[in-house]
Amino acid sequence: MPIFEYRGLSKKGDHIKGIVDADNIRTAKMKLKKDGVFVTDIKDKKKTPTQRKASSNLGKGKVPVKDLALMTRQLATLIKANIPLVDALSAVSEQTENPSLSEAIADCKNQVNEGSPFHKALTRYPHIFSKIYLSMAEAGEASGALDTILMRLAEFLEAAADLRQRLSTALTYPVIMLVVVMGVMLGLFTFVIPKIVTVFESFPELTLPWYTQMVIYVSDIFVRYWMIIVGGLTASYFLFFSWKKTPSGSAQWDALSLQLPLFGAVVRMVAVARFTRTLSTLLVGGVPMLQAMEIVKNVVDNAVIAQAIENARSNISEGESIAGPLKKSEQFPPLVIHMVSIGEKTGDLENMLTQVSDAYDFQVTSKIEAMTSLINPIITIIMGFIIFIVVISVVIPMMDMTAGL
Repeated sequence: MPIFEYRGLSKKGDHIKGIVDADNIRTAKMKLKKDGVFVTDIKDKKKTPTQRKASSNLGKGKVPVKDLALMTRQLATLIKANIPLVDALSAVSEQTENPSLSEAIADCKNQVNEGSPFHKALTRYPHIFSKIYLSMAEAGEASGALDTILMRLAEFLEAAADLRQRLSTALTYPVIMLVVVMGVMLGLFTFVIPKIVTVFESFPELTLPWYTQMVIYVSDIFVRYWMIIVGGLTASYFLFFSWKKTPSGSAQWDALSLQLPLFGAVVRMVAVARFTRTLSTLLVGGVPMLQAMEIVKNVVDNAVIAQAIENARSNISEGESIAGPLKKSEQFPPLVIHMVSIGEKTGDLENMLTQVSDAYDFQVTSKIEAMTSLINPIITIIMGFIIFIVVISVVIPMMDMTAGL
């Protein structure tokens, strides 16, 4: 079914734009008129080669998690209200503001209208819909509870977006402080100190203290070798990320990141939170345990823990429980093992996993906030100490110069 791009005015007189699918332009205008839209311009997005290229690129754009979560919740609500899937997808595609997601949903609606299963239509957009999303959609269709599964999936996406937002917010101020410190140091040693040195050189009889000589020496290194320093840092940056992209480098870095002081605990907590929440979501959606474990190992974003999950999956396929293999890996905290064991015994594993993920999400936020509350004064003290050394290194020789006049 053709897809049309339109511009128009709402009932309130606001300028609006979007896409609508219909058999022809006339049908599209009638459909928009029923929705209270006065059309000022409408065209077939796939009418010309240029438009076809633009249309194909729309579905390939980046989609924020919050937009995907909102769309999923809206779709679940419509399906729960007994609205047919095709009509629900059509309504959601028109309401979604993200053009790439709107285009993808409109195309999925056409695929479903032609008889394709919903989860199969979603596979055309792997950059938007993850393996978790596809597995949940497939399980929802198979069980006849697509609305419930989509609502659970929306909650999962919202929780993941919330955790990412909290981490980003907590780390913003320390990063800004670090950049400011580096900028201040660069300005002092590159521009301020060299000008003061020229004043000292005009008094050859002046004996400079050792700390002043040290500051001048550091400044001289910055001034003379700044190109080498910048080049070395840039090369180190690219070499590090090139090494990290290799399989062996990625595995070594993931292992090292778990052992880092302070940060290692946070990395492990984030991986555990992802593991428990994702596994719980998949199991609630009716995805078989082995398939869920296969998906989850790609979500934790750490090769060491992913390997532990894969080993646990192999043991589970041979008839073992979940808690036992996870405990043998020694990569999961005792709380996780204990809660999983209780969940297996009581038959309430999904709920236990959700409680663990909620607890670790809270711990991650608390840990990051505690670290930032510690890092911020440390950075401030370091900056103050450097400025103090520079000021003392300048003021005392200046006083000697004044006394000698």
